Amino acid sequence: MTEPVTILAVDDQQANLRLLDAVLSPRGYRVVRASSGEQALELLPSSGVDLVLLDIVMPGIDGYEVCRRIRGTPETAFLPVVMITASGNQEKTRAIEAGADDFVSKPFDQSELLARVASLARIKRYHDTITQQAAELAQWNAKLETRVLTQLGELQRMKRLRRFLSPQVAELVINSGDDSILGSHRREIVVVFCDLRGFTAFAESSEPEEVMGVLGEYHAALGELIFRYEGTLERFTGDGLMVFFNDPIPLDRPAQRAVEMALAMRDRVRTLAEGWSRLGHDLGFGVGIAQGFATLGRIGYEGRFDYAAIGSVTNLAARLCGDAGAGQVLVSQRVFSAVDDVAVGKSVGTLQLRGFSRAIQAFSVSRIINSSVEVPS
Repeated sequence: MTEPVTILAVDDQQANLRLLDAVLSPRGYRVVRASSGEQALELLPSSGVDLVLLDIVMPGIDGYEVCRRIRGTPETAFLPVVMITASGNQEKTRAIEAGADDFVSKPFDQSELLARVASLARIKRYHDTITQQAAELAQWNAKLETRVLTQLGELQRMKRLRRFLSPQVAELVINSGDDSILGSHRREIVVVFCDLRGFTAFAESSEPEEVMGVLGEYHAALGELIFRYEGTLERFTGDGLMVFFNDPIPLDRPAQRAVEMALAMRDRVRTLAEGWSRLGHDLGFGVGIAQGFATLGRIGYEGRFDYAAIGSVTNLAARLCGDAGAGQVLVSQRVFSAVDDVAVGKSVGTLQLRGFSRAIQAFSVSRIINSSVEVPS
């Protein structure tokens, strides 16, 4: 329900105030009376006035000064003021100079008074509506700005997380608002190391633009597979790449995921290598996979974090990768035991790997015959 228009009637003659009230109140207006300019100014801040009917000649502060003070106050600067004058041109000129919006002559005509009040009250309500809408718009803009800044922060955080986590894990951390899973902890993981055979010689004999072109194709092809199989990318080091499975989110059959990803990488790089070969680049692809316990967690400093795995299992995967021939996927005995029901492979005997005091039993896996691992499409 719309609130009634409130009119402040200001006159030092009580008879005039009663007359104004008798004319306006029956028409639905709420009339607030003030018998002096001082009283009118005191009532303005708290009475919710929509329009002022202001007599000019009053003891103390006259109507001109009251009008000037109304115009000089930001809260009432646009408040409609109707001066009640004796119709003299000099009074009207001074009223305009003081800031009056309209005039009513003494003795006033009721119809004229009501028409002028209705017109100015309507304009005041329009102004109030616009002011309210502007305030609401400013509030919405402030909320929108806050929301945008929050979303930008989340996007930046997501961007940082996606550098080393699969999209599923990154979204889990963002949506939950809990990144405690990235804190230091110990867990059994499967580590995949891979790199390009012949890359050092290629990089030494090729232009930097050619090297960057090959790496761009290579990283794009392998990156898509890492995300598809939900691996966690620890780092790129030129042509070298390290991925691990089963952390920070536990996965079903992590060894099988790692082997299937490695075989998919091998096949994809084989296709890329055919194109590189036509350009005169002789590049192969080798993979090493190991399983074991490691300490994992976020490392780095504010603004630049990585998610790393520390332990001998990462060294074993790297050494197996170093011994793998072009197109070969070498896995540790523990990995092969986890996938021997679905993988085709053979023993390559024991390997004496740098950094390991005992010989390591290794297996070469060629394909998966019965994949039961579900990966996002």
